[in-house]
Amino acid sequence: MNQSDVRPASMERITGETQAKKFIDEQVKALREQIGDSKVLLALSGGVDSSVTAAFLIKAIGKNLVCVHVNHGLLRKGEPEEVVRVFRDQLGAELIYVDAVDRFLNKLAGVTDPEEKRHIIGKEFIDVFAEEAAKLDGIKFLGQGTIYPDILESKDGIKAHHNVGGLPPELHFELVEPVKLLYKDEVRVVGTALGLPDSMVYRQPFPGPGLGVRCTGAITRDRLEAVRESDAILREEFAKNGLEGKVWQFFTIVPDYKSTGIKDGKRSYEWPVVIRAVNTRDAVTATVPELPFALLQHITDRILKEVKGVNRVLFDLSPKPTGTIEWE
Repeated sequence: MNQSDVRPASMERITGETQAKKFIDEQVKALREQIGDSKVLLALSGGVDSSVTAAFLIKAIGKNLVCVHVNHGLLRKGEPEEVVRVFRDQLGAELIYVDAVDRFLNKLAGVTDPEEKRHIIGKEFIDVFAEEAAKLDGIKFLGQGTIYPDILESKDGIKAHHNVGGLPPELHFELVEPVKLLYKDEVRVVGTALGLPDSMVYRQPFPGPGLGVRCTGAITRDRLEAVRESDAILREEFAKNGLEGKVWQFFTIVPDYKSTGIKDGKRSYEWPVVIRAVNTRDAVTATVPELPFALLQHITDRILKEVKGVNRVLFDLSPKPTGTIEWE
């Protein structure tokens, strides 16, 4: 492992605003020395790590940061709009928004294998990013939201991470990784100190392939929309009822099968929505929290009335093991 990828034993854990501001000041100075007057390109997903990296670079080099946000059609409701609002409108970032929805969904059409879906999404994202990079002049650096657990897990062979292990050969950039020695909880503290909204800093873990692995089997646009709308209802109701910070992760899945039901006195043949909610410390094991039954009934009622193509709502009671947190 490169020595610059090793967290010093003397490095104090960042738990509060004072420590966060000290770290920010040190990193901003280091970033300015590393980058100088050059430009940095950053793939901005809207996730915690890339968002905090972007906020760091905006503070350090301002308009010399160019962010690329690729909307692949697999993000949660309102996420592309939030990225644009926070980074372009509030923080003044140079932001390129790429609408690649049709491109991704056309490539994914008819693909049922989860690993193949993940591969297509990952490769297509790199291709889109490389195409956008080729249009720009003066880019010498690539910003990445690598964090310390990514480095540790990749080193130990536990899990491959997209931020670790080098760049695609067509991207001839030097890396800039301002949060690579931080743990996840520290990244959140630093993000708050940098002025990012809680909705971005404390967002739930979200899979790299996005809603593509919650629309099980071959992805269709109508079923993908059912996942997006039911997920938005679930998140809204959990926030309203004080569960947002108490349940580690919660989302919906719409499987690729239908069942018979009754709507408006007539037979319906539509999809189920599955609610998944788990608590965990490390994501290696997970338990299912007890949720108020009246709240589950209310969420069920809203989903059945507001989401097209759905006639059942199920609640996944499976712990991990045996069930993984995500279905694919």
